[in-house]
Amino acid sequence: MGRNKFSQREITIIGKLLSRKMAGNRSQQKLVRHTLRTVFEFNIADFNEQGKAFGPEDLKACIRRGCIHVLDDVTIEQMKLRYAEKRQREEALQQAEAVADGEVVDWQEVQRQWDEYYAQHPEEQCS
Repeated sequence: MGRNKFSQREITIIGKLLSRKMAGNRSQQKLVRHTLRTVFEFNIADFNEQGKAFGPEDLKACIRRGCIHVLDDVTIEQMKLRYAEKRQREEALQQAEAVADGEVVDWQEVQRQWDEYYAQHPEEQCS
């Protein structure tokens, strides 16, 4: 599930991308859908019926129905920042759990140990 809150600037760009998708061939459509998902976190499947094309008019209809909300730029940027912070905390927690379970090695800790060792034994350091 992607976002459903966008700034007016984002909506304008998404509308242009949807127009490009409607006019493009299969590979161009895939590229546009990828851009929508990765850059804007906009998943067409969240807003349309399966198997139907989703274009700029459908986007406008979703805004009118209230499925998509248009907010000011500042609110959207704050929302993105909070989401990024949350995602970073979750990734750090997953990494810590994996290290604790022995699934992965904490490479930063290993690097710190190597740096410490070579600081004490500079003659052994590779050139």
